[in-house]
Amino acid sequence: MRILFLGDVVGRAGRDALLAHLPGLRATLRAELVVVNGENASHGFGLGPDMAREFLAAGADVITLGNHAWDRKELIPFIAETPRLIRPLNFPPGTPGAGSVTVELADGRRALVVNAMGRLFMDPLDCPFRGTAVELARYKLGASIAAIVIDFHAEATSEKMAFAHSFDGQVSLVVGTHTHCPSADHQILPGGTAFQSDAGMCGDYDSVIGMGKEVAATRFWRKMPGERLAPAEGEATLCGLYVETSDTTGLATRIDPIRLGGRLSQTLPSV
Repeated sequence: MRILFLGDVVGRAGRDALLAHLPGLRATLRAELVVVNGENASHGFGLGPDMAREFLAAGADVITLGNHAWDRKELIPFIAETPRLIRPLNFPPGTPGAGSVTVELADGRRALVVNAMGRLFMDPLDCPFRGTAVELARYKLGASIAAIVIDFHAEATSEKMAFAHSFDGQVSLVVGTHTHCPSADHQILPGGTAFQSDAGMCGDYDSVIGMGKEVAATRFWRKMPGERLAPAEGEATLCGLYVETSDTTGLATRIDPIRLGGRLSQTLPSV
């Protein structure tokens, strides 16, 4: 299976770049499953229902969220009726929405997409390790499900790495989101699971993790509340990764980073 994952979409710059490039990128890579993290799409904080609809129409199969899932209150009723929009599974029981979704591909194969959130330097949610283990127990990679993708939304690289190694050999891909900086550690782990600590963001990198650099820097200088952070609005770089999996086992056979447009060095896998 050919999988395209794109990291946190930040603000208008990220949205515009995603909508402009995703249809062509999906076609070029012949991606069969596309997952996009959209939790920063609305002014850097949350996701609006209208934006979610646009992402799905542009070619996203699943949209994942994170710690800003509920910043746009109108998403609460929307997520309950939109199965392909998921939030971290380790939110407490009774939270609207779901933490995973199975997607049926055009050829009839099924893929599972899971969203979980770390706890180190983050909100004290339920355990993402145990929650994910319970979810995965319902499926068999390479049998009932052709591929399993996990978006692990977390701050600490140590927690992301520990999570990936914990599920190595059980899933196709574990990719970190949240820090908005693409890491250079893309690899296939010994058990066959593709991993990257952070996919990076789809946003303007002439910024502080996607936010206007002047206001963000002033907060560090003065350590006082000030002007509200707002997304940078220059040309965005689409960041993410491309993964291929075995049709027999569902494990990864290839992983390549993607950086398209904007300021970062460009890289796009050839297929």
